[in-house]
Amino acid sequence: MPVRSLPLFLVSAAILTTLTAEIADCRSANAADEAANLAGGALAGQRYRVIVSTDIGGTDPDDFQSLVHLLVYSDVLDLEGLISSPYGRGRKQDILDVIDCYEQDFAHLQTYSNRYPSPDELRALTKQGETERAPHSGVRQGTEGSQWIVSCARRSDPRPLHVLVWGGLEDLAQALYDAPDILPKLRVYWIGGPNKKWSPDAYQYIASHHLDLWIIEANATYRGWFTGGNQKGEWGNREFVRQHIAGHGALGGFFVRQKEDIKMGDSPSVGWLLRGTPTDPSQPGWGGRFVRAWDRPPAVFRRMTTADDQIEEFGILELALAIPEQRPDTPEAELLVENQTLQGHLASDGTMRFRFCPKGSKTYRFAIRSNVSGLHGRKGGITAVPISPTAARRRSIRRRQWWTDDPSPGLAEGNHIGAKTVSRWRDDFLRDFAERMDRCVTPHTSPD
Repeated sequence: MPVRSLPLFLVSAAILTTLTAEIADCRSANAADEAANLAGGALAGQRYRVIVSTDIGGTDPDDFQSLVHLLVYSDVLDLEGLISSPYGRGRKQDILDVIDCYEQDFAHLQTYSNRYPSPDELRALTKQGETERAPHSGVRQGTEGSQWIVSCARRSDPRPLHVLVWGGLEDLAQALYDAPDILPKLRVYWIGGPNKKWSPDAYQYIASHHLDLWIIEANATYRGWFTGGNQKGEWGNREFVRQHIAGHGALGGFFVRQKEDIKMGDSPSVGWLLRGTPTDPSQPGWGGRFVRAWDRPPAVFRRMTTADDQIEEFGILELALAIPEQRPDTPEAELLVENQTLQGHLASDGTMRFRFCPKGSKTYRFAIRSNVSGLHGRKGGITAVPISPTAARRRSIRRRQWWTDDPSPGLAEGNHIGAKTVSRWRDDFLRDFAERMDRCVTPHTSPD
């Protein structure tokens, strides 16, 4: 009998069905793999040594909220330091104020675990760090906070020391300058973005002199903690606080007084340790998933830039402007950019230098205020452009342990690259946080 051919549309339908099934199987396998990877972390019994460097008490309430979050998980982490490292108003006392709230809830918390540190233990490891931006060199002098980082890193404990930086890099940079031997022991998760804007000199010191540092530079990924994901009902930023934070002990009340909705912009660094594979930034976790960084040398201009000049967002712009020979004995200058006043540095080559980091893609305009007539009143600008989706293909061969946001378009929340690698776990990390906050008001009771 002759063999009859199937109609083309039936063949196409069969192929499409097969491909759809294979894609579904592949997605299921990937989801299973990610679920397996997410089974690790501190909530799975791993204990990590942790120091937090925070600019708490500044203009943004998120550090206060993130410290509340950290403290209700402090039984599963080995906290070794809480360092006040602000640029602006914040000080060590701001950390102690949160610990005072923790003390009021401590009786309930310790019914769940005897590994919650006592309030006095937390006070003893709270230190004052740098209170000013670093100079052009990136370092100044040791602080109680930077010296504490060195002391903890040199302990005989074989585990690495996780340094979670919620503000500027000044104390970390100083610690590395004073004690470069500690570098192999450190695992840094830095909430960059706006913090990089305030800390370009300390950043450039580390990037230029400590290429082997293990660091996650999260400039935008962290925004997935409060942007995107499931925002319906009780999981909305404001409704979650109303239902699960307000009225939950002294810590809950303190959280709400700072802000009535979720910001918690620094909490992804803690989430990174709670669920996931903290030894491998390429794997998924509550704190995101990252790619190897590409080289981002500072864009140095020996002229005043204009809005027609471009740099990559989160990059470093350095202006090196010549000043006339007829000048004051002590030349001074400031670059005024939006809400920043950046101090100029008189370099050995006779130029006045300024560093600036754009925290987003847009055009920035600036002006110079100076006692040097040839500089005073000069105006310029720079346009920061989005990071190329292919940037991760150019990964650095010099900085093999430097990680950053994944620029793949499918992982962005709006224009925040990498943020979906955090927001996808929103239900999980908020549900767990809600259960933790319940501990502040309801003591654990053993079944009869």
